Amino acid sequence: MSNNRLGEDRALSPDVEIEQPQEGQHYATRPDVPINSPARLDYDEDDSSSLGDPSIPTPRFMQDEGAWKRWRWVPPSIRRVGRAVVDWTRGPQNPKVWKIEPVFPRVQHGPSRLMDKFLPRKRHRVYLYMFYVSLWVVIFAIVMWRGQAATEIPVWGKPSSISCTATHWSRKNACGLDGMDCRPFNGSGFAFRCPADCAGVQVLNPRAVGAQEVVYRPLVIGGPPDPAGDRNPVYRGDSFICGAAIHAGIVSNQHGGCGVLELVGTEQEYVSSTRNGIESIGFDSYFPKSFTFDQDIECRAKDVRWSLLALTVVFTVFLALFTASPGVFFFSTFIAVFWEVGMASDPPNYSTIPGLFSDILGKFLPAMFCAWVFYDKMGVRRTLDGLTAQFEKAVLWLGGCWVGALSNRTFDFIPIQRLTGHDLEQQPGAKAALAIIVIILVAIFALQVWFFQQEGRLIRFLKLYLLLIVGIVICLLLPNLNLRLHHYVIALLLLPGTAVQTRPSLLYQGILVGLFANGIARWGFDPVLQTTVALRGDGQIGSPLPVLLPPVINATFPPSIAFRWEPPPSPQYDGVSILVNDVERFRGFFGDEGPSDQFVWTRGNGNANASGSAVDEYFRFAFMDGTVVYDYTKAGIWNADLEWIKPEPGPSKIRRRDGVEEDDIYRTSKALHRRIS
Repeated sequence: MSNNRLGEDRALSPDVEIEQPQEGQHYATRPDVPINSPARLDYDEDDSSSLGDPSIPTPRFMQDEGAWKRWRWVPPSIRRVGRAVVDWTRGPQNPKVWKIEPVFPRVQHGPSRLMDKFLPRKRHRVYLYMFYVSLWVVIFAIVMWRGQAATEIPVWGKPSSISCTATHWSRKNACGLDGMDCRPFNGSGFAFRCPADCAGVQVLNPRAVGAQEVVYRPLVIGGPPDPAGDRNPVYRGDSFICGAAIHAGIVSNQHGGCGVLELVGTEQEYVSSTRNGIESIGFDSYFPKSFTFDQDIECRAKDVRWSLLALTVVFTVFLALFTASPGVFFFSTFIAVFWEVGMASDPPNYSTIPGLFSDILGKFLPAMFCAWVFYDKMGVRRTLDGLTAQFEKAVLWLGGCWVGALSNRTFDFIPIQRLTGHDLEQQPGAKAALAIIVIILVAIFALQVWFFQQEGRLIRFLKLYLLLIVGIVICLLLPNLNLRLHHYVIALLLLPGTAVQTRPSLLYQGILVGLFANGIARWGFDPVLQTTVALRGDGQIGSPLPVLLPPVINATFPPSIAFRWEPPPSPQYDGVSILVNDVERFRGFFGDEGPSDQFVWTRGNGNANASGSAVDEYFRFAFMDGTVVYDYTKAGIWNADLEWIKPEPGPSKIRRRDGVEEDDIYRTSKALHRRIS
């Protein structure tokens, strides 16, 4: 009999007991036993409560299908990738808390051991800290006070401090017709004192000089008339005084200095030359106000910013090495860096030291609140807490902080003056530089994302930056407002991404804190959202330009040229302003009696030193609304051969750089306190 037959006989034999299932026995222990309950065979997709019940052994594929039941339209491959990304962002099962292990620990722990050995008590350390900070404050104040001393110049008296952008000629047509509001033109002068680093001050918006439009270079027009001769350099009256003094060799760009400026009236043929690191601008016509420098005056004055910088760097280095408390180190360093930048390294425009101190003090209090937010809420405490690598802290965090705080020098090579669309379009190399910066930031961001993922904090990190991105998008969509990324805004946006204790984070965090200190101390809390007018500064408005009719030229002696123009496009414009060689020579209103609809210019009218030699003359035209002047045309040229070359299409600029204070003009005018004897 076969085995199958034997099995059947045994199954049918009455002597064999058939085991009956007992109450409470699970069928899961008998995989060959049929499942009598149909409910276990039917899967209800709408019932997701059983998916999370561990007592019911639902297969994994059924759980996955239930979790994705609302995303059935998504291909399975994309679902798998999405699950993998979500799992990765949650971090590893055992998150790794990043901690810097010092290189050469015995060396880096040395300063802390010295403190423990000689000052074991906390009270003694507090006394030493207070004495150390007081010593820095006293030395800083003494050096600052001694730096204000300057040689008393006979006849001229004590030099007056001026800023790097001080000039003798007001912007637009503010000097009035024929420059009457900017007199005297000749026979006067004053003793001045310039700070250091004025050679790098440039015009940020196009500035018209004759037929040229100058931008992103120092506004220094003229120089030695004859490089081989002995005549003093002569500069046009609207040149930056300190830039011209550096070009002439009167003061040093590194240390500043003092000298005596003398007004010499109308000059012509301002020669371009390169001296002391500044390339001056040439101008082949005349200007009513010029100046030179007295080469025989001895004046000693030194800018002490380098001494104050060295003092503060030494102070912060010792603080970084011998301080274990993250709060003491951070706040002490921030305060020292902020005041050093504001008072010495990159101060705002000022006329007196008390005025500068008042300005920095007004910015200091809100800056300290931001510093507390950085420390307690944005990750600085987490980065510095428990850090025992004292030398690495001094090199990476503190070194990076000084790099950011001295951004006027360390990042000066980057060809981006302002992060605006207008500047990116007109500044050479700005777009390429911005692209490189974005690539570097993306690489840094990717590395920081990995650090946060390893600590299991990536999701919170991404949520924060998603919120920031939404805020930026909202700012970009607001009508009639423009988003401006200032120094301090960049620091606020990027600092949360450095809240891990790694060596790269130490460096990045230090740079951002220094960048914030520099931005607030130098420029203050400028608005994040600015109107187009505020953002443009003294840039072109985009207003309509006068349309000139063909001029009438009279070649008989003295030669003259008569201009007429078409009616304005709107009743809003009620007058015309005309510049000749960048000086307003005509201001007429359409409703006035007399010849207000034409302008006649006779050659030689504006040149007091005319000696019969003809030169080119440059004419610009603009509409007016009351006393408000709109864009001027580009220069039309009445050349030496009495031929008229009409202006090219589009507006030009005759204004000075954005950011130049009106106080510069006022202060320079008031400084003309003595006549040349």
